Amino acid sequence: MYFHRLVFCLVIFFCSQSTGFTQSGTKKALFVIVDGISYEQLKKVPTPNLEAVARAGGMTRAYVGGEKKTYSQTPTISAVGYNSLLTGTWVNKHNVWDNSIKNPNYHYWTIFRFFREAYPAKKMAIYSTWLDNRTKLIGTGLPQTGKMKMDYFFDGLEVDTVNFPHDRNSQYINKIDGIVVTEAVAHIKNEAPDLSWVYLEFTDDMGHRYGNSPQFFDAVKQMDAQMGQLWSAVKERERKNGESWQIFITTDHGRAEPVGKDHGGQSDAERSTWIVTNANGLNSYFTRSAQNRKIPSIVDIMPTLARHLDLKIPKEQLFELDGIPLTGKLSITDLDVKKEGTFVHLTWTAQENEGEVKVWLAVTNKFETGESDPYFLMKQVPVSDGKASVDVGKLAKGFYKIVVEGKHNTVNRWIVE
Repeated sequence: MYFHRLVFCLVIFFCSQSTGFTQSGTKKALFVIVDGISYEQLKKVPTPNLEAVARAGGMTRAYVGGEKKTYSQTPTISAVGYNSLLTGTWVNKHNVWDNSIKNPNYHYWTIFRFFREAYPAKKMAIYSTWLDNRTKLIGTGLPQTGKMKMDYFFDGLEVDTVNFPHDRNSQYINKIDGIVVTEAVAHIKNEAPDLSWVYLEFTDDMGHRYGNSPQFFDAVKQMDAQMGQLWSAVKERERKNGESWQIFITTDHGRAEPVGKDHGGQSDAERSTWIVTNANGLNSYFTRSAQNRKIPSIVDIMPTLARHLDLKIPKEQLFELDGIPLTGKLSITDLDVKKEGTFVHLTWTAQENEGEVKVWLAVTNKFETGESDPYFLMKQVPVSDGKASVDVGKLAKGFYKIVVEGKHNTVNRWIVE
């Protein structure tokens, strides 16, 4: 099986060489998920390669798990976190509740599907230690995703028990992670897909087996060395081809303290993650965590990548995104909504002093079944006001989707009574 996969990779390589896989001067994006490392545990280990990436852009604490004790509270479980990154939404929308991935709501598109629809001639790739990332989360070949196709994929080695016999200490996963990184490095250097994803698992396996331990910290150090390989490949492409690469490295969840073996709940440690990037133009929403203010989340990566790739997301789908771009100009952040009597009161943090925001409201959620929600324009106010109140006394009761649209970004909240 492994021999056939290598033959397949060679076929893809020579085909892509003949069809002009790369374009000099174009924008490229790579995101990496390394599994199960909280911010606090990451900081206990020397990570010179992550620090090198951060020097080109930045690093921030971040979180997963949605908003605690609200409609968007999201399990701190691996596939759930991956899909939150892919779709820029929390679990109440994308509907991946655990690693079984039973019924994803593909009406909430992944960044790969947005990219494919916008740029059908550009190339996408995935290099992954878990096959389900491609076949279930991205949903390649499924009618629900328009039979999405990746231009290149390198995954599924974990199901090859002949070449990678499973052992109790997950050394087969360690080996696969290494092969995945080697393949990703070679393919990026030679082919430079426009949008690609690397996923590595071994750190999470060591956390589950040993908790906060020398074995886990050694796995983190090894991960950092692998990030150095990827970073070198990206820099080589930029140096030799004049391309503009944006790389994001993150994790999908933290770990329950003090032992560090488990996750899935809503403790601060399980929700604790981090983001490392080389991105230019990081805004105050990204950097403010240094002042112990509110921090970004995993859903913010997707709209940031979209902004770098000049990906225009249609307004109806844009209204559904829970993430806020971490680069460039913003109009508003930190939207809070509260219903009192017949009024919905909104507050937000204005990120600019001029211009106005529009307050939209819908009383249905037909989007989740592939239909459209009629939005009412309730109010238009200066962004600098930082607040608005709308009367919903004449509207249907029980459910409200609220979107505040600014010049540079939108934010949304639900009220579920």
